[in-house]
Amino acid sequence: MEGSIHEGRVRKWLASSPPVAWTFRQLRELLIGALKQGPIPQHVAFVMDGNRRFARDHKIETVEGHNLGFEALARILEVCYKTGVKVVTIYAFSIENFKRSKHEVDALMAMAKLKLDQLSQHGALLDRYGASIRILGQRNLVKPDVLEAIDRAVSLTAKNDKAILNVCFPYTSRDEITGAVKKTVESYSQPIQNLPPLKRPFSETHITQHIRTQMLGDRLDDASEQSTSRSTSPSSSSNEANLAHSSATSTAFSSSEKGENNPGPPNFQDPETITAEMLTDNMLTGGAPPLDLLVRTSGVQRLSDFMLWQCHEKTSIVFLDCLWPEFDLWNFLPVLVEWQWQRKKIQEQEKGRARSKSD
Repeated sequence: MEGSIHEGRVRKWLASSPPVAWTFRQLRELLIGALKQGPIPQHVAFVMDGNRRFARDHKIETVEGHNLGFEALARILEVCYKTGVKVVTIYAFSIENFKRSKHEVDALMAMAKLKLDQLSQHGALLDRYGASIRILGQRNLVKPDVLEAIDRAVSLTAKNDKAILNVCFPYTSRDEITGAVKKTVESYSQPIQNLPPLKRPFSETHITQHIRTQMLGDRLDDASEQSTSRSTSPSSSSNEANLAHSSATSTAFSSSEKGENNPGPPNFQDPETITAEMLTDNMLTGGAPPLDLLVRTSGVQRLSDFMLWQCHEKTSIVFLDCLWPEFDLWNFLPVLVEWQWQRKKIQEQEKGRARSKSD
């Protein structure tokens, strides 16, 4: 392990020498320029996993591992924005992370304050590429001093409109989906006056309700006929006529009174008009492009409650063996090239289907 640390330091020293650094910068710009010639994912998400393991493997403090992870984030953000990615979403802090030791949680919160300030300063990375910060998560779980740093970063980058950095902090996908469902239910629970009649085909639910209503009506008619057949005396008929007249008068009066004072029961939107697109708009990422690419480092092959709703049939999910502090252009480049190849293949298939339909 000591040998690997020594080798890493030697590589870092060589890379920092002016001739080598200049060569790497030129090569990086050439590679980014080549990538821009093909399709570029518009929305990329990262699960930045492996900071603690990197710290353990290199026998450094856990907080230092997280600091190195932030440096890796800055490198990748620059690559993404240079290539033309519009939205980057990062899994910065899970709600489940509050179960970690108080020392680590406090250190992560302090680092979040510092790094948000660094990212959002004038002339810093986000300002150079015109990216705004959006914080996605449960604000009520964050301490006031961290909230101040969050609001300050959001305010400083609010006018940037070329790209977006979504910071999920603190966040879980289940919590996000729950919030979207609640928001949709609240919207559909609001009464709407002068709601136009529904114009849509009967669904299975409406057919079932219609059948049940008819069956109930038939039973009531049968009961009414039996009651009428048992009433044979003239006096009872006369009494029933008087009662019917009285009831009709009362009903007419109450109906007239109801029409004047009460517009009737409130109308609500039909819940069957709720669509997946509506829930997507109510997610924390509402308005963002569909998720094209999700990358997780550290070799762990699970999503860990991140972007579960946003992952769709065209989302490429990539699991890499490298730890997040090690992640750089050379790890990301093959992922982007593979994504471009797959996207071109999908586009060719779609064109082929379109031609076959036109023929």
